[in-house]
Amino acid sequence: MTFRSDINGLRAWAVMAVILYHFGLPGFSGGFIGVDVFFVISGYLMTSIVIKGLEVGGFSVLSFYAARVRRIVPALLVLCTVMLLIGYLVLAPLDYKTLATHVISALGFFSNIKFWSEAGYFDVASHDKWLLHTWSLSVEWQFYLLLPIVLATTWRLRPGRSAQLLVVLFGGALSFAASVLLTAESSSSAFYLLPARAWEMLAGGLVFLLARHLALGVRAKAVLEFSGFVLIVLSILLFDGLTPWPGWRAAIPVLGAMMILGAHRERSIWTTFPSAQWLGDRSYSLYLWHWPMVVALAFVEQRHNPLAIAAGIAATFLLGHASCQWVELPIRRYMGRLSPRRFWGVASVAVAVPASLAVAVRLAQGIEGRLGPEVESVAAASSNVNPRRDQCHTMSGRQSPSCVWGGEEWRVLALGDSHTSATVTALSAAGGQQAGVVQWSYSGCTYVLGLKAIPEAKARQKNDYSCEGFIQWAAERLDELPADMPVVIVNRYAANVFGANEDGKPTSRPDVYFSIPYEQRDERIFAEYANAIVQTACHAAKRRKVYLVRPIPEMGFDVPKVLSRRLGFGFREDVSIPRTEYLARNHWVWKAQDEAGRLCGVTILDPTEQLCDTERCYGSRDLQPIYNDDDHLSETGNKLLVPMFSRVFAESPIQPRSGGQ
Repeated sequence: MTFRSDINGLRAWAVMAVILYHFGLPGFSGGFIGVDVFFVISGYLMTSIVIKGLEVGGFSVLSFYAARVRRIVPALLVLCTVMLLIGYLVLAPLDYKTLATHVISALGFFSNIKFWSEAGYFDVASHDKWLLHTWSLSVEWQFYLLLPIVLATTWRLRPGRSAQLLVVLFGGALSFAASVLLTAESSSSAFYLLPARAWEMLAGGLVFLLARHLALGVRAKAVLEFSGFVLIVLSILLFDGLTPWPGWRAAIPVLGAMMILGAHRERSIWTTFPSAQWLGDRSYSLYLWHWPMVVALAFVEQRHNPLAIAAGIAATFLLGHASCQWVELPIRRYMGRLSPRRFWGVASVAVAVPASLAVAVRLAQGIEGRLGPEVESVAAASSNVNPRRDQCHTMSGRQSPSCVWGGEEWRVLALGDSHTSATVTALSAAGGQQAGVVQWSYSGCTYVLGLKAIPEAKARQKNDYSCEGFIQWAAERLDELPADMPVVIVNRYAANVFGANEDGKPTSRPDVYFSIPYEQRDERIFAEYANAIVQTACHAAKRRKVYLVRPIPEMGFDVPKVLSRRLGFGFREDVSIPRTEYLARNHWVWKAQDEAGRLCGVTILDPTEQLCDTERCYGSRDLQPIYNDDDHLSETGNKLLVPMFSRVFAESPIQPRSGGQ
């Protein structure tokens, strides 16, 4: 397909915005906006193909699909095949199985649904998903499946562009409304799923349908195009990866792309210069290869190395050029010469080969034995989690199932977020066979009275997630428990204020508040949060013994993955972080806990005595991970805390209670 020079140039700007954003270059905090521009361009082109085909007669939906296969599938097949081959050489079994799963979803064009379903607190970090970027291809493909059917049906009922315009307007309005609502209620749904994204592609179709009614002069076209670029650049500068997206904010870059397409300036200085046309011609292959290069940098721990970033961008250009010249163009020409029957046969076999390989890898559980027993044993620590986590750790609703560890009688309450779930078996081990430890833990929910999530954070949560409801339920139920039942509170406090540190993108805006949401992290949120920690501890300590656990050190990187990769490269040293880094995130929590001890007599338990020395906090000991990810202790690692937890049972003459009664 030959693209107009302005369209090709706009594609170049879009792909560069995406590449520079994902490689982490300063000033491109909102480069994901390039994907929105791609959607508008795609909608414009697909609508024009369908409408023009209907106008001349003989439009074939199957021929339309075949053209899309020729355009999209060959380069994607090569990418997936290469990833499977490279994964065989370097990925641990669990990671290789995940890659195979993502290959299947990418080739089936449902990866947007797959990545949406994976989104959650215990999700794999984005920089461990080699094919994460294929979500946008799946959204486009799903749009391609529906668009010709809807437009062809409309044409059959009422020929002419007027009816098509009404359908596009109506569909775009519905999708935009869904996008705005979903972004506020469930931002991951809005980001990944077609109903909240279709309006961006329909916006491109709207430009095509209205283009013949625009009678603009040369000067007016130049102003329109320039204004469109201004909107896109402003969006890149104003919005970042923490901005709820798409929603109404996405209308700004979408409108900008519509203005550029509507200006139709074939000789624009912004889009027609040779390098822009070169990039535009290769934009699809560049997009395909850029993200695996980003993940590769993270894989070798060079994501913030300027020289490595430059090399990654250069490799993206080389691979994108090779893919375009040796895969996209020749295979498209070859498949274009085939008869329909032969075309679909060849296409089916070509897709079946890497898909079958991926299925085989999944069935073989990632093919163990490829990297050596030590490397694979370390990597397998990712699965060394609380054996009853799915059953006992609450991730939705308001109430806990109140699982009991060590007998059936209730003796001690473990209360808090996922760090409680990650340490409860150690607390139980400290109490012996009749420990009677009741688990009340809620994913991502710090047990602090009065804690509320800001609207943007709520939008990232599932609809049935209710941290505030759980805190209220736990506080009320706690008051009903016998006074001789002590409570041990374990929380990950810092992530609420600083943001999760595992992806290396801390936020300056706290995710929680107590009185009013704050736009920036400052002393006010620390003071309110610290006061709430004290009040929560004192409330519980009115009737019972309370133990506050110092924050578990957050490594900021996936310990089993990093350690296993380093071992694979021959580096034999335990992974750790400076103790000063830990204290920088948590010193205010320590002060609040100390204040609670002074005012209410609560007891402080300090895990850093077992997990840190005077200089560093460790993610592994003797080359064995003690975490199953970046911040959760593994079932091996949490046993280091048994001596600390033994104090709970040594100090409290606990009487057994059934069901907390």
